[in-house]
Amino acid sequence: MSELYRYIGPNIDVPAGDIGVGAREIGYLFGQYKKLTKDFSGVLTGKGLPWGGSNIRTEATGYGLVYFVEEMLRAKNDSINGKKVIISGSGNVAQYAAEKVIQLGAKVLTMSDSAGT
Repeated sequence: MSELYRYIGPNIDVPAGDIGVGAREIGYLFGQYKKLTKDFSGVLTGKGLPWGGSNIRTEATGYGLVYFVEEMLRAKNDSINGKKVIISGSGNVAQYAAEKVIQLGAKVLTMSDSAGT
């Protein structure tokens, strides 16, 4: 973080957790960033609630992906409702994207895992 902090933040890049990087690790990075910059707004996702985290962080990226696709379709006077969807992946993003497209009326035909199966 002693070098990374110069390259992250609002309107620059907002790192998030990933496989093997959870709330604990993000919390550590957040603490170091805050110590170095005396600021903490819009810097890391996946923080705990006391530090500005979100109640739906786990779902956010998958839902956001679907909302983006829905807006693209809306620009073409179309909707995700009634579409058949194939999702590459089976992690948090893929699972919550599948959940949201189903809620919006699409049908998920298949998903894959890290081995592509």
